[in-house]
Amino acid sequence: MYLNKSQGGSYYPDYFTHIVAKQSSTLIEWMGYTSKIENHESEASQRLFVNNEFMVRVVEGCNAASIIILFISFIIAFAEKIKKTFLFLLDGGLLIYLVNLIRIAILTVIYYEYPQYQEMLHSVVFPAIIYGMVFLLWMLWVRMLSKNELEDDKRN
Repeated sequence: MYLNKSQGGSYYPDYFTHIVAKQSSTLIEWMGYTSKIENHESEASQRLFVNNEFMVRVVEGCNAASIIILFISFIIAFAEKIKKTFLFLLDGGLLIYLVNLIRIAILTVIYYEYPQYQEMLHSVVFPAIIYGMVFLLWMLWVRMLSKNELEDDKRN
């Protein structure tokens, strides 16, 4: 429903993907390159340029929304106190979002500088980083829960 509603709006392909592409472009500029984004003319994506050279398409799957939803689902499944859970969700979701922006920016610059590594980086290295980080956050959450259970057992 969100994606269908976005298609007719002023942001294309959708607002979240547009923001991710725009912020990734800003990070690339902070790295010393010129960067810009444009709507793709025939598909729901943003085209990301480095030094006026088209480098990557930022599609809905690149915005980390599904990864953040996956992270949130696990944490809620093992929720504890509302405040603690909410803060961990907020911090973890923000961390995933920021790492994803950095991932897109670095990946795009590496594509520009070293195009021969494009496939390996996109399909192996960078997914391992983002999914590995989510896994580590999950393990941290489980550890925090088990630590609290041990402390509760000691009190009883």
